[in-house]
Amino acid sequence: MTDTSTNPQDAAGGGASRASMWLGGGLAVVLLAAIGATGGWLLAGDGEKSPGDPLTAATTTNPPSSRATSARPSTGRATPSAVRTSATPTKGTGLTVPPVIGVEFMQARDMLREHRLGWRLVFGGGAGSTVESAVPAVGTEVARGTTVQLQVTGPAPAAEVPDVVGKDCAKAVDELIDEGLYPRYISGRNGKVARQEPVEDGSARWNDEVSIWCGAGAPEQPSTKPTP
Repeated sequence: MTDTSTNPQDAAGGGASRASMWLGGGLAVVLLAAIGATGGWLLAGDGEKSPGDPLTAATTTNPPSSRATSARPSTGRATPSAVRTSATPTKGTGLTVPPVIGVEFMQARDMLREHRLGWRLVFGGGAGSTVESAVPAVGTEVARGTTVQLQVTGPAPAAEVPDVVGKDCAKAVDELIDEGLYPRYISGRNGKVARQEPVEDGSARWNDEVSIWCGAGAPEQPSTKPTP
């Protein structure tokens, strides 16, 4: 004989348990659906928010190449500042290179001498004897004693060689320079000139050198007079 329970409470309890299981399962499904919907909204919202992100917009409207191009200064700007720097007076003497351009080179040399400036003549291969450029340039502030290079349009003209034998060495040098010649010291710079080459009225051009022997031990100038 099988013992079968016919307790109404057991039957009712079993029904209630099954009802609770169905109810719990339904709530779980509803909750999962709600969570899934919420997650989907968040994902969708995150996707829609990205285009409006300030960093993204800045990157899109101002690419790095555009910012680099607009931020870097042009390399050509250094040239005007360099020119201004070189033209700025640095000596503070108030002495400037006189207006020698277009002037006959001998007159230009005298102008430099009056300003107590040195000179260096560079002769060209063209025609004429005027100055076409100066270094430092005209108007540049310089110190006394500065040598100014003068570019002459034409070639060096002939120069007259003076007779400096027997003269004090310093005075002989001044006379040679006045004639456009340069002294070449062979035996010192003191005393009287005992010898020179080339001799008086010898062949020479501007900027040529004349050798001079100064002092007591210098060899005497050989006589050019014909022997009887």
